[in-house]
Amino acid sequence: MHSLKQISFIALVMLLSLMTNGQSKINNEIDKASEAKPKPNIIFLMTDDQRWDNMGVYGKPEFNTPNIDKLAAEGVVFDQAFYAVAICMPSRVTMLTGRYNSNHRVSFVAPDDYTLSQNDFSKSYPALLKNAGYRTGFIGKVGFTVTDEATRPSMPKEQFYKEHMGGVFDFFAGSETRDRKGHVTWPEEDVELKNIYKEGRQNSGRTLRTGEAMMRFIDTQPEDQPFCLSVSFYAVKHDNDKDVYMPHFEQFKETEMKAPNNWVEGDNPVLPTVVIENARGVYLHKKRSSTPEMYQRLVRRFATQGYTVDEQVGFLVEKLKEKNMLENTVIIYTSDNGRFQGSHGLFDKCLLYDESVKAPLIIYDGRVPESKRKHREKALISSVDMAPTIVSMAGLEVPNSMQGRDISDVLSQTEDMSQWRDTVFMEDLFLAAMFQERYKDNVDELNQNLIENNKSYRSRGVRTEQWKYIVYYEHTPKIEELYDVIKDPSEQNNLVRNLEYTAVLEKLRAKTEAMYQAAIHKNN
Repeated sequence: MHSLKQISFIALVMLLSLMTNGQSKINNEIDKASEAKPKPNIIFLMTDDQRWDNMGVYGKPEFNTPNIDKLAAEGVVFDQAFYAVAICMPSRVTMLTGRYNSNHRVSFVAPDDYTLSQNDFSKSYPALLKNAGYRTGFIGKVGFTVTDEATRPSMPKEQFYKEHMGGVFDFFAGSETRDRKGHVTWPEEDVELKNIYKEGRQNSGRTLRTGEAMMRFIDTQPEDQPFCLSVSFYAVKHDNDKDVYMPHFEQFKETEMKAPNNWVEGDNPVLPTVVIENARGVYLHKKRSSTPEMYQRLVRRFATQGYTVDEQVGFLVEKLKEKNMLENTVIIYTSDNGRFQGSHGLFDKCLLYDESVKAPLIIYDGRVPESKRKHREKALISSVDMAPTIVSMAGLEVPNSMQGRDISDVLSQTEDMSQWRDTVFMEDLFLAAMFQERYKDNVDELNQNLIENNKSYRSRGVRTEQWKYIVYYEHTPKIEELYDVIKDPSEQNNLVRNLEYTAVLEKLRAKTEAMYQAAIHKNN
């Protein structure tokens, strides 16, 4: 016979066994539920040259963007998002790869005028999601070139999209800059997709064609597969009649578009001399936005194109509802860079003032309950964060090559903000004079001559919640700018010579150099 102690011990062992088995069953059920949970669909919407505040949600109701505003009201709006680089080709590659411009070196001008290698393309967010079983699509402006190896110049005459990108994208309807020239589509057997871009077809212009292709992708999506669709609108760049859907212009043709308080009529003598004498934005401002009449014409046309994009966003959301997809879809809306539109006496982009480097960023996640996704977020976000965030949302491990941060916990408000970044890094490697010479064999020599003759206005800098620091690092002596962006959001009062801010200046100088050194460090 067993003693009372033995019986108690046996009973305890049996109880522990039952508890262990029970917990194991619970864990198995949790694992099964996790496996059964479908991966989210992800749609990345990018406009071209759309300034961050050219929409209602960012305080400009005269631009009339009801669908984007509604998406924002149902999602998360970022008020402190910035581009790591603010010109189309390098910005697009930064968001694709999660790497800084000085790291991937894909840009317009020497010495950073490389194409994107297949090896680097294989570590981009579409390639990683494709390998994980996603159906992938791309529609619109590509804006960069993929080749077997990174080569120069970055803008070869032939793109060979199918040969170089066909292994990553299942569905493609794109071209370099305009859908009227060099446009390519696949799958080849999709007749309806081809008809959208059929030459001579009576349709409504490039933005509506982009929208139709977007609907075609959704209509052909299998029910049992997640998808990642990247849509790169050609709008709002270019403002001639053939690029603007003129019926939409009717509502704006008499609208008085309020000029920002740092819009400059004519020249702006307070800009750095090297910028005044060499930057493309200065002479383009004289031609395009330097009088009230020019400003109104230009911005009304940008508003028109923004409205046409907005209409497609509305069609997209309704299509997702119709297909019962919206509740498992993440929609990210941003642009590739800003546009000065006369602010600072500039027209173009690239330079590191906020009109150029501040980004619109709206993220809607249909998986999240309404009560947890309707808010505005002030965390500092960089465009280099887009790729790692998309990869993480798909449930994948972020590769070491990506230099940005996954912002998923910021979105869900579960991030320990004491551990979040307090500074974003940005750079401008573009020189207009080098762009004009980009196909010459001696581009490196020409670049060095510009530097030695003090004509380089390449810059890098940092942005914190309160401060903006810019250094034109190839100029001798270096030119610096420092702004208190809380007191001076229009960046009108350069504090760099004010001794009261010496400590701030020295700190931001050091931070800029440290972040630059981290940016150029390559991880495989």
